[in-house]
Amino acid sequence: MTQLDQLKKHTVVVADTGDFEAMKSYKPQDATTNPSLILQAAQKAEYKAIFDKAVTDGKTGGVNAVMDNLVVAFGLEILKIVPGRVSTEVDARLSFDTEANITKARQIIGQYEKAGISRERILIKIASTWEGIKAAEVLQKEGINCNLTLLFSLAQAVVCAEGGIKLISPFVGRILDWHKKSTGKDFAPTEDPGVISVTQIYNYYKHFGYTTEVMGASFRNKGEITELTGCDLLTISPGLLGELAASEDAITPKLNAANAKSLKIERIGSDEKTFRWLFNEDAMATEKTAEGIRNFAKDIVKLETMVKTALG
Repeated sequence: MTQLDQLKKHTVVVADTGDFEAMKSYKPQDATTNPSLILQAAQKAEYKAIFDKAVTDGKTGGVNAVMDNLVVAFGLEILKIVPGRVSTEVDARLSFDTEANITKARQIIGQYEKAGISRERILIKIASTWEGIKAAEVLQKEGINCNLTLLFSLAQAVVCAEGGIKLISPFVGRILDWHKKSTGKDFAPTEDPGVISVTQIYNYYKHFGYTTEVMGASFRNKGEITELTGCDLLTISPGLLGELAASEDAITPKLNAANAKSLKIERIGSDEKTFRWLFNEDAMATEKTAEGIRNFAKDIVKLETMVKTALG
């Protein structure tokens, strides 16, 4: 049995890609996209028809309408392939605006519902800023499920759980990147700071009985994935899905909800002052969240430039 098949027995496998063929090959339950993945896909010849249709349909509404059409169009295509959910991201430039996140999320859900897709199959991706998490709290009460992305710390995870958020995406590989850069050394999967962070969040959630799902994301190597076997979900790039499918080495679950119950864990406050202080104290989380928002925003601008060119 391949490692991918073994992993699927303990964890929901999600495809982290905008590539439809890769999704068909590895048969994930769900799929996630982000502005960078949509940008990559939109530049490929095989997705030109989707891009062109989004431009044509949104022409009267201008660039913003086309951009909304584009992310939903990719989501609709993905939902023809995966049996579960697709995550569609809100514009990263709204990361510090609670009301704008709420408005944009409602609009995206409305477009999906107009296309005949129930909101249960959509996760709205929002950056894990204080404003983003508060927006997601409001949306959750309306039955709009959210995926809090660019999450690098327990402080962010705790506020998400207290807010009843459906799912969080802690970024394993980007945590590793920061520590490798700051220390100049490599880390074995068992000592990987990203793996340790997600394990801590998972154990905290299960210990206190939170229902928010934990989906490890942004992996740099296969070892990070196998060390997090047992996590609720893992979203994995096609390259690493391929490595898992090519190996038959045994995998044993490392994360276990029952074990987490018996751990000694102290509660962390979830009010704004506590969040902002703990987040500020974590240099890695502060830097990587800000960098992630900037990079997603850059890719949105590149995508907008493509749209503007197409609109003439």
